[in-house]
Amino acid sequence: MGIEDYGGGQGPQPDVLVVTTNDVPGHRVEQVIGEVFGLTVRSRHLGSQIGAGLKSMIGGELKGLTKTLVETRNQAMDRLVEQARARGANAVLAFRFDVTEAADVGTEVCAYGTAVVVARE
Repeated sequence: MGIEDYGGGQGPQPDVLVVTTNDVPGHRVEQVIGEVFGLTVRSRHLGSQIGAGLKSMIGGELKGLTKTLVETRNQAMDRLVEQARARGANAVLAFRFDVTEAADVGTEVCAYGTAVVVARE
């Protein structure tokens, strides 16, 4: 697997800018729309569970689970951006991920932040 299988985030010129900071340099917040989030829950398939169990005995990265988590985070972020766009935002500030085990059957990933309208200063 290449490095592209282990990353995420936005392309070079997104229509909804997502940042982890509370502001965007060179921009002012014109309107706060409110909290937005994208949520997904993924179960692990039997093959990756068995592979992870074997790998945990000898050590090393669990590449199948890593790739699944990257895909899951990207899906949650895509849903966050869709929600922000639908509510009229062009940016999301204070972006974060929250990851939780969901009733021992999968992993819940929530991407969240504050949807805003920003303008260049």
